[in-house]
Amino acid sequence: MHTDTPIQADTLSEALGASLPGIARASIANALGCPMALNTHAAALQAPGASFVTLTQHGQLRGCIGSLQARRSLLADVQANAVAAALQDTRFAPLTLKELPGTEIEVSVLSPMQPMHFTSEADALAQLRPGVDGVVFEFGPYRSTFLPQVWEQLPDVREFMAHLKRKAGLSAEFWDADVRLQRYTVHPWHEHPPAGSA
Repeated sequence: MHTDTPIQADTLSEALGASLPGIARASIANALGCPMALNTHAAALQAPGASFVTLTQHGQLRGCIGSLQARRSLLADVQANAVAAALQDTRFAPLTLKELPGTEIEVSVLSPMQPMHFTSEADALAQLRPGVDGVVFEFGPYRSTFLPQVWEQLPDVREFMAHLKRKAGLSAEFWDADVRLQRYTVHPWHEHPPAGSA
């Protein structure tokens, strides 16, 4: 049954969540000209949802594209972000069909954004929860985000924020009273490539 209530990780069943990486894989395969059946019958996936699709190979990032707001069905969001992560992430060459079997896929379902209220950078840093919070940084036209998974590489809050500012196109030392921060949480659904793949 279609609903306009956004899908959140805690309202998504284990079975539905576990199906998301397979849906992402099938979407990429179809985009690369290799027809693969989509498990799209789940009515719950027609509700709005925001997701990020992350591709890795041998533990190294190979593509990551996502949505911060639930503006389309979770099904459509995962499908579109999967194809974009594979073919449109400008940091990488487009994924090839030969690479797909050895590519691991993770789909993160996002919670709604929570604006942060702070009086200084130190105050903002003190509020962050390493390993839990995804963060959106905004200042004028500058914008960036890190998923909570990035804490694994950047566990220190100052280093995390410095890299987030660099990703937005600013210096690591930048700060201004007009900086806006939002945070969110995710539930990552992970899929390993099929056994025997390279």
